[in-house]
Amino acid sequence: MTTSPVRVTVAQVAVSDDHAANREVVADVAATAARAGADLLVLPEYASGYDRRGVGVEHAEPLDGPFVTHLRRLARDHGLAVVAGTTLPGTTPVAGVDGEPGGRLRAVNAVVAVAASGELAGVYRKVHLYDAFGGRESDTLEPGPADAPPLTLAVGDLTFGVLTCYDLRFPEAARRVVDAGAQVLLVPAAWVAGPLKADHWRTLLRARAIENTAVVVGVGMAGKGVTGRSLLVGPDGVVGLELGEEPDVRTVDLDPGPLAAERVRNPSLANRRYRVVPA
Repeated sequence: MTTSPVRVTVAQVAVSDDHAANREVVADVAATAARAGADLLVLPEYASGYDRRGVGVEHAEPLDGPFVTHLRRLARDHGLAVVAGTTLPGTTPVAGVDGEPGGRLRAVNAVVAVAASGELAGVYRKVHLYDAFGGRESDTLEPGPADAPPLTLAVGDLTFGVLTCYDLRFPEAARRVVDAGAQVLLVPAAWVAGPLKADHWRTLLRARAIENTAVVVGVGMAGKGVTGRSLLVGPDGVVGLELGEEPDVRTVDLDPGPLAAERVRNPSLANRRYRVVPA
């Protein structure tokens, strides 16, 4: 069967807490992607608004709010699919005194997928909150349900699946998305900087690619306190694209043919003896 490459634009952008300014940044990179003939634009986690001191309900916008509406318009106008991190309103309250519910609701760290038609194709709500390395996302965010169907998006002859940032440290999360049909894993992230963190990011992206014989595209946020270093890894673990720490936009072609051939050469998915079941 003849297949065609899918052209993907990796947008390693800096994100501030100024939501209107972030929408302008997204518009600029969408225009860049369109000029490059991209089929899919991928933006980092929290692309709608970010504060390195923490993200909470003050950053939240509903799915019919300014950011997702903007993404849908850009997708329709440019004829390209878009995957981007955002923050949605939650339903559970922040803990108050003595652990009792406080007056504010938590928010939800989410990734939205928008089809080239401008239709909202799906939403992934981050399951694994970043309560590690001194961070406490669960203080202001609520996790998505572990048993929710994985978010996948068909673009051309490839199926893309979504994880977010800290999810990368949990191999079963990636395997579950691959079980849902993903050939390419997209990992929007605001990977917090620190000792060994860039090395962990690179190592884990390569590991998820090799063990799932999948292409993995990690799209990091640029800026103070985060790592950047977006990476594209082939199903054989070979790094095909690696960015630095500064804002950058690159466009690459993903060919389904070599990916399919690697799954024949290395049939680890077919040979496995365990299944992933949500806890």
